[in-house]
Amino acid sequence: MNKNTVLGYATLIMILMGILLVALAVFKYDEIAGYGFGAVALGFFSIAWVFNALKGRV
Repeated sequence: MNKNTVLGYATLIMILMGILLVALAVFKYDEIAGYGFGAVALGFFSIAWVFNALKGRV
């Protein structure tokens, strides 16, 4: 596995975790805690975006 493959898997895992956190925020924690889960999911998506942008450059 080269660096691009590792970044691809990291991007996929981060996107899946972001989707899981959004689902938790929407379906389980519909009160104030849901906003925190949503904010963390936004962070996961932005880090996944950076990992995807780094593919091919590292």
